[in-house]
Order: sequence, then structure tokens, then C-alpha cells
Amino acid sequence: MADHAPSVAMEAVLKPSCDLPEDMPKIKGYDFNQGVDLHAVLKSYLTTGFQASSLGLAIQEINHMIEKRLEPVEAEGNECNESGESPRNSGCTIFLGYTSNLISSGVRESIRYLAEHKMVDVIVTTAGGIEEDLIKCLAHTYLGDFSLPGKELRLRGINRIGNLLVPNDNYCKFEDWLMPILDQMLLEQNTEGTRWTPSKMIHRLGKEINNTESVYYWAYKNNIPVFSPALTDGSLGDMIYFHSYKNPGLVLDIVEDIRKLNSQAVFAKKTGMIILGGGLVKHHIANANLMRNGADYSVYVNTGQEFDGSDSGARPDEAISWGKIRTDAKPVKVYADASLVFPLIVAETFALHADKLTAGKKTD
Repeated sequence: MADHAPSVAMEAVLKPSCDLPEDMPKIKGYDFNQGVDLHAVLKSYLTTGFQASSLGLAIQEINHMIEKRLEPVEAEGNECNESGESPRNSGCTIFLGYTSNLISSGVRESIRYLAEHKMVDVIVTTAGGIEEDLIKCLAHTYLGDFSLPGKELRLRGINRIGNLLVPNDNYCKFEDWLMPILDQMLLEQNTEGTRWTPSKMIHRLGKEINNTESVYYWAYKNNIPVFSPALTDGSLGDMIYFHSYKNPGLVLDIVEDIRKLNSQAVFAKKTGMIILGGGLVKHHIANANLMRNGADYSVYVNTGQEFDGSDSGARPDEAISWGKIRTDAKPVKVYADASLVFPLIVAETFALHADKLTAGKKTD
């Protein structure tokens, strides 16, 4: 008896396997004996496993969006969307959403690249995602540390965003820049009958900043609509609040914007969603795509978990249940900090296909 392992243990440990499909990918990472080839490293992520494979799948999904976007589509008759515009002459309308912290970080430059070269069609962000871009044109954001004590920073007039530091003077400069624009917007409302919406205001601010480092300058130049339904939830809201006492009467219409955003989805041939982070931007884009029975392509990048029932952490499969992603789609969620992975994604998708995406386009 002592010469043999117990049969129950033998059966448990050495249980026979069933055969796996021959075409199932086999795990293999990059071999640096081949030299340093970053393109090949990123290609190897597909077969590396864990979130590396999710990143590889996200790159594939976005490249599918780009491939479809490059297909020319002829307008059908005189069909127009709710804004009175003809449908986009491309095979896939790409929606890009991101939270404000990414504009505060160096991810801003990756996003600006996409707007500069008109590689996305619709942008949705938060109030902070607007103002932090404009403020960076007026003053710098600095690298600090996550552990810097809030009380000491407050006494010094320094605001902390994770490990980023923003001097309060930056917001004072923003106020000095913004207030005359709000005055002019109110004048145009009262004398010319202009009906301002958040997207029209952002378009105007992009024009006024007149700085090629700005995301919204390029959105203005390339006529990319930028939606921010909670535009008052940030420094912009603070300034609008102060302005309402100094020079009251400015009105922003969110109804016109929701019609315009939803029409971008309804009248698209196909749609792709790239959503960095969660909260409002994630749901606002997904809900617009509900109006067309779901997006065809979807990539989420965030660190949220689904176990609290939040939309921020919800996996794409939950969006399928609501009709926000199509039932035959192959959406991807990457569980990662977007500051780590989004520049890599851009490198292997939009930047890799820049020649095709920018063919026939001219930016100043």
C-alpha cells in the first residue's frame, strides 16, 4: 500500500484532458533575441495572455473600425440627419469618449493627434475634459506625487489630480481669458438670437484659444462635434456661475445637443465606440448608440469592476443587454489605466494607418 499513491489522488491529479480546437491560439510572448522591435512586441500581446491579450484584441477591434471607416459610402438620395446634414461619407463613424483626468495627463497629446488629423468623428467628454485642455494653453500642469498631503497643498494654493499638480493661479488665468468670451456670447444671444449649446460653446472656445496644442482648437478647425452634457460640472461651471451675477442671462440648450449627438449614431452606416474611463462619457456615447440598436465596434479602457452594479465598471456584455452594442459585435474591455495603454493603442492603430486616414485631408 505504501508503494503506491492513493488512487483517488492519482485520478484527481492525472485526470485526462479533452482535446482543444486545433486553431486555438497558443500562448507565446515576444523573444527579445530578435532584437528590440516595438511593433512586434505589441503584436505579441495577442498571445501573451491576461490584459496583454485584451489590449491586442482592442487594437484589432479599432483597426476594424478604421478599415470600415476608410470604405467610401455614397449618400442615399437626399437623406439628412436631424441637424439637416447629409450622413457622413464614411463606412464607420467613430465616437471617442474620455474623462477629464486624461486631458490633465499627457494622454492629451494622443487625443489631440486624433483631432488634429480628423481621425475620429465625434467626441464626448466632461467639463474638466474641456477646461483642462484650454488651461494648459495658458499655464502648465506639473508632475508631483500621489502622497503629497492635501492640507499642505491647499495652504499653498496647489490642486492635486492624482500625482499631477495644478497651481490655482491657472484657474485665475482661465477666468481672465474666459469672461470676455462669455460676455460676447451673451451679446450675440441677445442681439443676433444665437442659441448656445454646450457643443457650440466648445466649438467657440476652440476657435478663441487659437493654439495648435489644444484638442478643441483642432476639433474647431476640423468641425468635429464635441459634446459635454455636464459642462457646468467643473471650472467652466464656476465661471458661468460667477458670470451669471456679473452679466446674467446666458442660456445653454442641452436639448439641441442630445438631438445632434443621437443623430450622429442614428444616421451612421456603422459606428465604433472608443471609451477611456467611465461615468458620464461612457454612458452618453453608449446611449446614443442605443438609438441605432447598438454600436458595431466597441473598446472600453478602464479600471472599473462590475460588482457594484455601476455603469462605469460594467462589461460590454451588459451594454449588449440594453441594445447599446449589437448582439453580433465582438466588443473588448481592457482593464487598465488608459495612461499606460492608450498611447500604445494609438501607435498600433490610427498612427499606423495615418497615411490612409489623412489622404486627401489638409490641416493648417
